[in-house]
Amino acid sequence: MNERARPEDDTEPWMPSRPAPSARAGRTAAMAALLLAAAIACGGGQDGGRTAAVAPQNPAWDRVGTLAVRTPQGPRACTASVVQSPRRNLLVTAAHCVQNRRIGLLDGLVFTPGYRNGSSPYGSWPVKSVTVDPRWSAGADPEYDVAFVTVGPRDGRQVEDAVGGNPLGTDQGFGLAVSVTGYPNEGDEPITCSGVTASQSPTQERFDCAGYTDGTSGSPWLTTNGRVIGVIGGYQEGGETPGTSYSITFDERVTELFQQAAA
Repeated sequence: MNERARPEDDTEPWMPSRPAPSARAGRTAAMAALLLAAAIACGGGQDGGRTAAVAPQNPAWDRVGTLAVRTPQGPRACTASVVQSPRRNLLVTAAHCVQNRRIGLLDGLVFTPGYRNGSSPYGSWPVKSVTVDPRWSAGADPEYDVAFVTVGPRDGRQVEDAVGGNPLGTDQGFGLAVSVTGYPNEGDEPITCSGVTASQSPTQERFDCAGYTDGTSGSPWLTTNGRVIGVIGGYQEGGETPGTSYSITFDERVTELFQQAAA
């Protein structure tokens, strides 16, 4: 596994050690390029006529939030959500939301849980480190498109103390009833939809519902008992059209990555 943490002195934006292409010489341009690549949300296909709707305000959905650059109103990257962890400071999202092969790790991200219409009821939590599998780092392998993100405290509290966290669910199989909640870039409120997971392959699963556009990558797939069993990502970086979304199957790959991130 591979973990890359921010330097403690973060007064200057931190960019990865690998050089960006010359066309992306400026830090702002590099960030924008990664955001554009990372924000691919999710995909098309047969949605059965279902379309995501605005998620009602609910404390459980406040565990889902935006990943944006510097401030809640900054350029949006993706969606992330809080997972239960020993240090109470861990998020789960898609790996392509936080690391791109050409650019490296995206610097300056903040997580804003429960964000709605410009309001940040719990404030923003700075991203401090990212844990991804080396097979994602080396080759953007879609079988490892998941990341765990550590956020720093705010006013002496960890993010899980503020909003709670969803337990991680692994080896749950297919055909599960789930709700998928995330933040499209074109909106200022989260959307949600419920459906049943299906097998895309032995290690990838799909969810059919329309409305999951750019920005919803990383959205958690929550079972009826509140376990997160997937995030929009994986095959096609989550999907090429808004009607079908994908996730890697949460199995021993995710268990091992979580254990490293939570240590």
